[in-house]
Amino acid sequence: MVAPPAGSRPGWSRRAQYGLFFGLLATIAGVVVGLLLLALSIIAPSSYASVRGVALDVTAPLTGSLRAVTSTVGGLASGAGNYWDAARQNGDLRRANRAMLQRMVEAKAIQLENAQLKAALQLREQSRVAVATGRIVGSSYESPRRFAVLSVGYRDGVQVGMPVRSAGGLIGRVIEAGRFASRVLLISDRANIVPARLLRGGLPVLSTGRGDGTLDIRPLEVGRNPFKVGDLLVTSGTGGLYPPLIPVARIVRLDDDGAVAIPLADPASASFAIVERPFEPLAEQAPPPPPTPPPVVKKVNPTAGAARP
Repeated sequence: MVAPPAGSRPGWSRRAQYGLFFGLLATIAGVVVGLLLLALSIIAPSSYASVRGVALDVTAPLTGSLRAVTSTVGGLASGAGNYWDAARQNGDLRRANRAMLQRMVEAKAIQLENAQLKAALQLREQSRVAVATGRIVGSSYESPRRFAVLSVGYRDGVQVGMPVRSAGGLIGRVIEAGRFASRVLLISDRANIVPARLLRGGLPVLSTGRGDGTLDIRPLEVGRNPFKVGDLLVTSGTGGLYPPLIPVARIVRLDDDGAVAIPLADPASASFAIVERPFEPLAEQAPPPPPTPPPVVKKVNPTAGAARP
């Protein structure tokens, strides 16, 4: 391969020289035009104003196009900024709404708990056989065996066999009593039978748990179905355990010779419960018979009727 002569210059150098030359010519031309316009504005201001008008007419479309492009770019930038700002504000509003909703739920829960506590306290004030008031700390309302746990035990006076109720109605009876807690057999358990009666008419019935959260209601008189949907049941006091007139359940469905009811007191939603003493009806005592007078003893004179010597 033959090397280029030492005195030759590459093509890119010639192009650079041409660019510098034409740039110098444009600069000189611009300076000359500027000087001419300056001289024209001094010598003939009216002619200079005409030239400025022609220049304005020539450059107006280009200026308008540039302004439209600038406005469009500015609008896009401003719109994007507004969009992101709106998205940020929406996110802040959603977080504020969630926080407000959480506070509303907490306030509603506190209000509901306060109402239940107030009802339980009023119920205890009205009940003359109340032993203790405790919080329902757990329940197996959705399992086959139906139990609830109260936060009171035998140190509070709770004993096995005591009935438990809430402001809504009867819950069950105590089957285990620890020092600080007790276990309650719910009325919806199969092993719990509650003597009750219809609030409408006072017909005596038996309520037995079905193990699924409902109660099986059967009348004592076989052969007819006296129940109606919506009938309310209360305790009858028979058996000496549950006090009378405690709300028990509401009938929701009729059976062949009975009905199905749901308990009015739901341990899953109740917060407090009251333990009461077992109900013992006072036996009617007959008035004691009047005291019998002591028998009259006649004294006999031993000398009376004796023969004279």
